[in-house]
Amino acid sequence: MSVPATPASGDHHTQFLDLLRASLAENGFIKLVLAKHVGSEVELQRLTVKQVTVKEQACLCFVYRYKTRDITKNLALDEGVALIAGLLPATFKNAHLLTLSDEAQLEYSKKGKSSLFKSKPQQLREVPSAEHDREKHRFLDLSRPFLADLGVTNARGELIPAMSRKWKQINKFIEVFSHALTASPLALDKPVRVADFGSGKGYLTFAIHDYLRNTLQADGQVTGVELRQDLVTLCNAAAARLQHPGLAFKCGDVRSVAPSELDVMIALHACDIATDYAIHTGIRSGAAIILCSPCCHKQLRLQIHSPALLKPMLQYGLHLGQQAEMLTDSLRALFLEACGYETKVFEFISLEHTNKNKMILAIKRPEPLDPAALLVKIQALKAFYNISEHCLETLLRADGYLPE
Repeated sequence: MSVPATPASGDHHTQFLDLLRASLAENGFIKLVLAKHVGSEVELQRLTVKQVTVKEQACLCFVYRYKTRDITKNLALDEGVALIAGLLPATFKNAHLLTLSDEAQLEYSKKGKSSLFKSKPQQLREVPSAEHDREKHRFLDLSRPFLADLGVTNARGELIPAMSRKWKQINKFIEVFSHALTASPLALDKPVRVADFGSGKGYLTFAIHDYLRNTLQADGQVTGVELRQDLVTLCNAAAARLQHPGLAFKCGDVRSVAPSELDVMIALHACDIATDYAIHTGIRSGAAIILCSPCCHKQLRLQIHSPALLKPMLQYGLHLGQQAEMLTDSLRALFLEACGYETKVFEFISLEHTNKNKMILAIKRPEPLDPAALLVKIQALKAFYNISEHCLETLLRADGYLPE
């Protein structure tokens, strides 16, 4: 159960800066966002601060976001903290700090009264923002070299208009992953092993590796798995050229490349039962996080016998397809729950950007639930639609993950 963030007391400005300094000293700093701009620069919207390494020296990277452009400046840690101290509250009335152990939000009212709220990261599923337009929040910077190499930005670090949808998809994916990582039992003091099945041109594979390595300062060991050898060669060359240690691409699919141990399993747009094989691989490999975006739902559609009450509705092919999709993914979510995961099914990104927009997110529970009640619900659903076989169930039963 979520616990509301509670306000802190005392000199809020000093307390907030102390939290910032401590997170930097302890290697726990993730990000700082300054918002509610009240300074003299009319077009300045907000300021995002992240930690980077420049010439083997730890620095704070300040990204000033204006209406039509971004300006980036790097400062030494002490100099950066001093700048932040001076910007609050004269230039910004809201500051949100995210660390590996805490979230803190410092707010100033119109009368200058301050409030400081602290919570654990898992208690805030969405990153607080003073702006109404959440689309402007970015988990990655356009300045990252891999974006230019993969054709998302130009040589000046500017977004190529034709790639705007891909850019939004990449950021949404990292946002989902960031929240899942916070809620999961994974610790960042040891390697985080990730497999991305169906990695394609590597947009999301590079993004998750960059986020782990450069934003979270974690040892991300990321493998992209792709059937097309030309894309594997292309991505491996880019990883070597861009010096992404711990990132590699292999030729194959979820059946031929099956890691024995995984922390994060990703399979986006795996067609029909390929999604079931991917989920099964994640469960068998002990993944703490499973991220799937299913595609095509043929297996159950061919089996569905419409219940009498639903026949007038399901006589239309479009409705039958939608029902098969909903039933297939509902059963997948329930099987994951029965195997000890907390599971969500939600819209990954707006239909404005892609029609393959559903995501199944599963995070391993500290203590699994008793699967008996879930298995009763599963069998009732199968009986209602006269389903004889679900691929994921077959795979899980063969390995003994579900009782007979």
